[in-house]
Amino acid sequence: MDSNDVRRQWAERSGEYSPEYYAYYGPNETSDAILRTLERFVDPAAPVLELGCSSGRHLSHLYEHGFDSPVGIELNADAFDVMEDHYPDLAADGEFYLDAIEDVVREFDDDQFGAVYSVETLQHLHPDAEWVFEELARITDDLLITVENESELEERETERDEAGHAGSTDPEVSYVNDDFPLYYRDWSAIFTDLGFDEVDVQTGKRDTIRTFRAPDASDR
Repeated sequence: MDSNDVRRQWAERSGEYSPEYYAYYGPNETSDAILRTLERFVDPAAPVLELGCSSGRHLSHLYEHGFDSPVGIELNADAFDVMEDHYPDLAADGEFYLDAIEDVVREFDDDQFGAVYSVETLQHLHPDAEWVFEELARITDDLLITVENESELEERETERDEAGHAGSTDPEVSYVNDDFPLYYRDWSAIFTDLGFDEVDVQTGKRDTIRTFRAPDASDR
């Protein structure tokens, strides 16, 4: 499976983990956690980009609480029809890109976004598209938040070391419902290596929320 296969799976996704699925459940504890973090660090007028925004349940929560420049990238065209039904104000006022992250991110200017965040999206990015991480660092003016599944990372790294594969740079992978891939990555190492400071970590039952600040952001 290559990155084209992964993108095609998400573009055609229906049922479980589809835009309609997430809209049904609406904003959740993750939405609240992202909001609290942005309120702490980011001017509400700053543009905020969500990677893989689906039908907008997290962005709508931010928008309703004063972050009035929402931007989203989403691969599944159904997401925007669902957004118009469930979050019409967000759909009308936000800026959205129907495309893969890899096909959009290079279009943005340096430091274009006050905050960039991902909720269980970067974990599905194929290894041949990992150059995207450098682009995210480039376009983030202040805050970068990853909300990704890290529950098996340490265990898988231990298994890899015991098997004698310590030198491999490829992330470990599992398949959700034997269907689409989930890559386990060390997000702390990835973004601190790109110059960001990790300023907060929250570990939940499902995901780990990591908050990074861009170089020199704390001095402004």
